[in-house]
Order: sequence, then C-alpha cells, then structure tokens
Amino acid sequence: MNVTDWLNESESHSAFQLDLSCLLDGELDEGRSARAMLHLEECQVCHEFFKDLRQQVRVHRDVADPDRLFARIAMITGSEQLPEGMIPSRLEAEAQAIDLVHRLATVFYQLGKSYILAAIDPDFRTRIFEAATPIVETKNQGRGFVDGVLMGGDEEVGGLDWQEARHMLNGRLEKIESPLEKGRRLLNEALSADPTHEEARLYQAFLFAHDGRELDAAEQYREIFNTAVNEANRGHAAMQLGKMYGAQKSYRKAATCFRWVTMSGLADADDRFFGARFNLGKAYAMLGQKERSLRTFEFLLARHPQRAAEVSRLFRSAPQLRAAIESIPGFPDELLQRCAALFVDGSEESDMTI
Repeated sequence: MNVTDWLNESESHSAFQLDLSCLLDGELDEGRSARAMLHLEECQVCHEFFKDLRQQVRVHRDVADPDRLFARIAMITGSEQLPEGMIPSRLEAEAQAIDLVHRLATVFYQLGKSYILAAIDPDFRTRIFEAATPIVETKNQGRGFVDGVLMGGDEEVGGLDWQEARHMLNGRLEKIESPLEKGRRLLNEALSADPTHEEARLYQAFLFAHDGRELDAAEQYREIFNTAVNEANRGHAAMQLGKMYGAQKSYRKAATCFRWVTMSGLADADDRFFGARFNLGKAYAMLGQKERSLRTFEFLLARHPQRAAEVSRLFRSAPQLRAAIESIPGFPDELLQRCAALFVDGSEESDMTI
C-alpha cells in the first residue's frame, strides 16, 4: 500500500471512528448509526477501536458513578464466563437479577414520588413521612445504573427491556408536561418492573386517594398492611387507613389503626411515627373518651419532646378536635393543665383558645 492509499484509508477510518464515538454516546441519527454499525461488522480496525473505546468509557463511567459500578459488578458476578470456581449458581444469578430489577423499580419510584409530592402534597411529611429525592440527581444516577446493566451485555436482565428503561430516563419522560402525570407514569413503570415494590404501592394508594378512588386506596393500604415485609411500610399503611377512617368519622376503626402503630413499637423506634399518638388522642376525643385522650396527649408530649412545636401546630390546625374537646365538660381545663405544650408555639405562648 502506497502512502496515498494509506492516508486515504486512515482518513476513512478516522471518519467512521468519530461516528463510532458518537454512536457510543447516543448522538448519531438513525441513518448514520446504521452505516456505522455496518462498517463495524466489515472493518476489523474500527471493530478493535470501538471495543477499546467502549472499555475506556466503561472504566471512566464506572469510576465516576457508584451506581453504574454496582450494576457492572452485579452483571459480572452473575456471568457464566467467570473462571472456574467463581461461577455463581443459577439461584444466585437469579437473585442478582431480582436485585437489579428492584433497584430499577426504586429509581422509578423515587422519581415518581418527587413529582407527585411536588404536584399535590407540599405537606408530604405528615402523610408518607419521606423526603422527596432531588429529581435531576436521581435521574442521572438512574441513567448511570441502567447504562451499567446494558454494558454488561444483557438487555433483558430479569425479563425487563433495559433499553426501554433508558429511553424513559433519557428524554421520553420530558415529553410529559404535567408533573403529576410524570409521577403517575413513573409509579406505573416501577410497579411494572417490580409489582411487589412496597413503597411504590404506598404512593400508588396515595395517588388513588388523591384521584377520589377511596375504595381502591383503602384496599391497597389494607393489602400492604397485611403483606408488607418492611414493618415501617405496614405502619405507613396503617396510618393512612386510620386517616381515611377518621375522615369517614369511623373513629373506632381509626383508633384501631393508630393503636397498632403505637403497640407495635414503631412510634417509639421511629420518630417519624409520632403522629400516630396525636391521631389516637384525637380519635379518643372524637369518641368522647376524655381520660384516654388526655393520657394519650400526655404520653405523646413526654415521649416526643422534640416534636412539641409540631404537635402544637397540628393541634391548632384541627378545628374538629378542638370542638370535640370544648363539648366535653372539664376537658379544656384539664388539657391546659396536663398538656400545656399544646398551647405553645415554639418558645412563645400561643393565644389560641379552645
């Protein structure tokens, strides 16, 4: 080969290698992508270039993104190409696939939760007790995780279409204008990937209630309460059921739900459940059970002193509770004497009357 031919061939390779680099980054249109892939099959030089380039990209992305690295390691350890003595059992490989699917569902759930809370529930802490995750950061981590799985060479791990998952995180979601609809779609994606995902099911029930589907929401909460492996998720379901019963003035049923949270130990082990005692005291007051209500409010303030200001705000924002207390002779005075913190906003005494 003369110098001119060598230069021409080098320029040809350089042009295709630039396309291959763009292909790896997902920046080629359909026509150029097809031509680049065809050239890749025919040209050993560019094939080796692409192989080396992909390996370099994997290393850089894995180092920069822990989630991607986790997915890559999981895929490698689940591979049947490992040296003798390191091949995991079929059961182990299936367990790893289940873990990857669950992590993908969790990415969709976390994003869906953030969009839903931003759209309809700014006071989310009194409902599901969780902070919304940063959308951009979570989306980037999710893309990195999915890319890590795809780079492992199997696009259908756990029976899922991981390319489709990547499309969802890589732009398809942005075509949905409404944050609420984005959240709804993401929750559906989470439960499509992993129908047993307890947190996603909790938020789906919450969305049912927001949409006016009270019966569907209650059925979902009851099912989660009966089947959840995570005790905290059972507690969340019980709290939501109790609130729904309270809204329907079924105060005995509401009290049963809140009592389960307190008797299970969740209210003591996890401070997020302090509201169970407030709601239980309220249910007793609505039932006219003065002494049980007083004891519950006393115990709430003694057990969760750091929540005193928040409890006071809850009390001030509950007109039905205050009306029920005023309707029972002696209740207001005893409450003021035994639970003075209910009438204090922060460090200053409140001017609220009951």
